[in-house]
Amino acid sequence: MKNKANSLWLLAMIFLPTGAVMGQSGSSGSNILIYSLIAVAVLIFFYLLVQVADNLLAIEARQSGSQRKGVNYGIFPRISEIFAPKLPDFVEDSPVTVLKRGHNILLQGEAAARIDESVEAQTFAVQPFNFKGIAPIPKMLVEVGAEVKAGDPLFFDKANPEIHYVAPVSGEVIAINRGAKRAISEVVILADKTQKYRSLNAPDPASASREDLVKFLMDSGAWPLIKQRPFNLIADPAETPRDIFVSTFDSAPLAPDQNFVVQGREAAFRKGIDVLSKLTSGKVYLGLNAKSASVPSKAFTESNAEVRWFYGKHPAGNVGIQIHHIRPIGSKDKVWTLGVQEVITLGALFTENRFNAERIVALTGAELKDPVYVRTNIGANLGELLKDNLKAENTRMITGDVLSGRKSGPEGFLDFYDDQVTVVEEGDYYELFGWLLPIEPRPSISNSFPNFLFPNLKFKANTNSHGERRAFVVTGQYEEVLPMDVYPQALMKSILNGEFERMEGLGIYELVEEDVALCEFVCTSKQPLQQILRQGLEMMREQG
Repeated sequence: MKNKANSLWLLAMIFLPTGAVMGQSGSSGSNILIYSLIAVAVLIFFYLLVQVADNLLAIEARQSGSQRKGVNYGIFPRISEIFAPKLPDFVEDSPVTVLKRGHNILLQGEAAARIDESVEAQTFAVQPFNFKGIAPIPKMLVEVGAEVKAGDPLFFDKANPEIHYVAPVSGEVIAINRGAKRAISEVVILADKTQKYRSLNAPDPASASREDLVKFLMDSGAWPLIKQRPFNLIADPAETPRDIFVSTFDSAPLAPDQNFVVQGREAAFRKGIDVLSKLTSGKVYLGLNAKSASVPSKAFTESNAEVRWFYGKHPAGNVGIQIHHIRPIGSKDKVWTLGVQEVITLGALFTENRFNAERIVALTGAELKDPVYVRTNIGANLGELLKDNLKAENTRMITGDVLSGRKSGPEGFLDFYDDQVTVVEEGDYYELFGWLLPIEPRPSISNSFPNFLFPNLKFKANTNSHGERRAFVVTGQYEEVLPMDVYPQALMKSILNGEFERMEGLGIYELVEEDVALCEFVCTSKQPLQQILRQGLEMMREQG
């Protein structure tokens, strides 16, 4: 800064005497030059003064410890701040990560903000394939006909026998279903009318050691609630995570409102955050929605976690996107993730001394008579949840959302980590010249459809893909909707080619299936990107 000021001062001294000599000759043009140079010198002086002041403010903020990432401590706003989106008042002066890439898929059939207490499921299932990383044939602890309480162990993985997978409800084990190669697909329980719970003696999180908390969580059945990245596996109890991340909003199509879900269960959520803070050597981060029209629940804003705000379209609510913009995952890093309702179940262990597997589930989709929330438990039967609520028979039931959920049916069960059921029209018909005459409105990012003229229009979804799998060509579509500094198309090709070093360099450790689900939706080539990514993650995990 000092050298810059000296150079400008020397430049002014060179030109000013020349102007003065010219002024003595009586030339009117020389007077204009003198005044111009003086004006330039004054402007430069004030510019340098402002720069020095800006630097001093930044130094003072850093020395006082009040400096925060993303906050401008300068006198004048930055250009990016001038054109930044208008943020709601509840964000106040908090730093916000603005995501410019993404796409919102607006669909008909959003759940009304009320709970239909008349909906009740009688059968529930725990499905081992929901837990990535465990053996397909775990060690069973119960047989058909056994009576269990909610929280009683059902099976364990032979590689980690101390982690128990427990019953979400009390009742009778009526089936142990098997799939391909005799792998166990479901342990089905017919629930009692009056629920009975296994009694637990939870330690005090404030005084208990980390080892005691880990042991209790594994024995109580709560440990499978925690997932680990990379690879999105059940968390390794032998590892201490660098950080733990929880997203408090879901931006997927028709996703449940987590502010509504947490109502009445704020104490359990806060207790869950307190427990998680004892399990990590770093921080517990909460991702909050800065684009919401409603104020986030106080359970989120007043918990003992570090809050980070995100503003953008889907997939802004994905925890993987938030991790990338807070503290990206390196090849040697281990981080843990949970959803809001997983944190509530975790906290209820300590506030209620029982494994409370209650879930507030959003029943969504245009094929429902009454899209609404219901109160049930983990693993509820879909047919019983949707009884007498379907408009037609030719529908597809999805546990989860339309982008990353799993196809199921009335005999199927809610997946362990899901809090949404979506019902859409089965797309088993073809449109004549549909690719040439796209008459019926449909979700798309292509400007071939005039969707951009109707940004708030909601569509009726069906399962038609409007095309078939074709050549994997470079289009740049993935990069338009994925707000991460990765190259997803190059990554997918490196997975198909089995190039391990290239896969690592292109950021495979930061991604799981839900993060590329939107890329799969916009893919012109109709490539199964989620399936390809899981193939790559398994390849990397096997390599160690």
